[in-house]
Amino acid sequence: MKFSFAKPALPKAGTIVVTVLAERTLGRAARDLDQKTGGMLTRAMEASRFTGKKDETLAVLAPANLDAGRVLLLGLGKAEDIAPLALQSAGGTVVAALEKSGESEAHVFVELPQGSGIKPAEAAAEMAFGGRLRSYRFDKYRTKDKKDAKPSLKKVCLLTDEAEAAKRAFGKLDKVADGVLFARDLVSEPANVIYPETLADKCRELTALGLEVEVLDPKKLRKIGMNALLGVAQGSAHEPRVVIMRWNGAPDAQDKRPVAFIGKGVTFDSGGISIKPAAGMEEMKWDMAGSAVVIGTMMALAGRKAKVNAVGVVGLVENMPSGTAQRPGDIVASLSGQTIEIVNTDAEGRLVLADCLWYTQDLYKPRLMVDVATLTGAIIIALGHEHAGLFASDDALAEALTGAGKAVGEPLWRLPLADAYDKDINTDAADMKNTGGGRGAGSITAAQFLKRFVNDVPWAHLDIAGTAWSKKDTSTVPKGGTAFGVRLLDRFVADFHEG
Repeated sequence: MKFSFAKPALPKAGTIVVTVLAERTLGRAARDLDQKTGGMLTRAMEASRFTGKKDETLAVLAPANLDAGRVLLLGLGKAEDIAPLALQSAGGTVVAALEKSGESEAHVFVELPQGSGIKPAEAAAEMAFGGRLRSYRFDKYRTKDKKDAKPSLKKVCLLTDEAEAAKRAFGKLDKVADGVLFARDLVSEPANVIYPETLADKCRELTALGLEVEVLDPKKLRKIGMNALLGVAQGSAHEPRVVIMRWNGAPDAQDKRPVAFIGKGVTFDSGGISIKPAAGMEEMKWDMAGSAVVIGTMMALAGRKAKVNAVGVVGLVENMPSGTAQRPGDIVASLSGQTIEIVNTDAEGRLVLADCLWYTQDLYKPRLMVDVATLTGAIIIALGHEHAGLFASDDALAEALTGAGKAVGEPLWRLPLADAYDKDINTDAADMKNTGGGRGAGSITAAQFLKRFVNDVPWAHLDIAGTAWSKKDTSTVPKGGTAFGVRLLDRFVADFHEG
């Protein structure tokens, strides 16, 4: 779907979108249109339950004196509640309302009440951003879609007096959207298409944006001693990969240390020998969502030419049961030299991250590390599907991530780390075991496990198991892969680490 910007004018075709505040308060364009059509919009509102609440819509067929096909009233809610996130939601609502309407284009009059504090150009750009996020579809494998099931909407034009400024403001947001949509694609692909080797190939494509991409193959991984990661992969016919993506956007910075993002990339998780129940196992194709978020974030940073040095490291494996698979009771020596007793082969993501975290902090000496993973089902029990879990060794880092998440609508909830939880992963047979001793605090003991591999580097862990995939639409996220974390991490960099 194409998004563009132009000066306000009545279009010759398509749908006209005008804004309405709470209590049926028409915007200027809506008032002019209502007058031109003899009060049509007022009568339509009075005959319906439409009041102008946030993201409420009302479609009206255009009368003969208009060239357009229909008019869509778009509710913005109360004037004091209009903010960037609300405008993104409004843009997404327009797309959702019209994408299968039969119309091929929409023209949106972007108007804000006095005193809103948001510039018209910014408002138009945010609405376009939200519309682009909502326009995402993953339907490449559907060959028998009915005609009326396919989107008809192809173009959305945002009408504002500051069209050129809006276009410039949208430029960077559009690059962030590229990263989000790329990550959603990766998460949505089936495991027979995306597996370690092909996901590494997808990373290589990003060299076109200026990223430096290095792929470590199994021979290299064995040589350097990533045995925790290799143990997870040994039951699969698909061999593992580790991919390092570097963006050097601040070569002249006084502190050249990169910010580092590490992602869990289990391209399919059967649970291994500790096999999962069959019901719902097909969803385990998205157990690589953490790696997709890191890949999408690096794409966004490179796309918008962020003034930061950043490194993204993703550990890519497939966890399968076979005659060569890792067994419960096995002991492996991680890259750090610490030994791990495997008591449950379905607690595999932390093994992948352990080696990747150690590798990153040891080789790149980053100023901070943030790992992203669909790590535990326990986080869904704790937080449902509304917040991702946040664990951190550094309060300032935790506060920065939480603030960035709030700003983009990807909320985090911080959970504790403590010695009492850490003791739960001690074992007589090795330095540690890969799960706690019971059902309680599963997300916390997983985070404590990871903390043993970060040394003194400020570190945060985002458990996105409950937010990586959605079974319902929202205004800017269609059901399916969400790419939760890409906008958050991009905003985190923009607000705190670009000089």
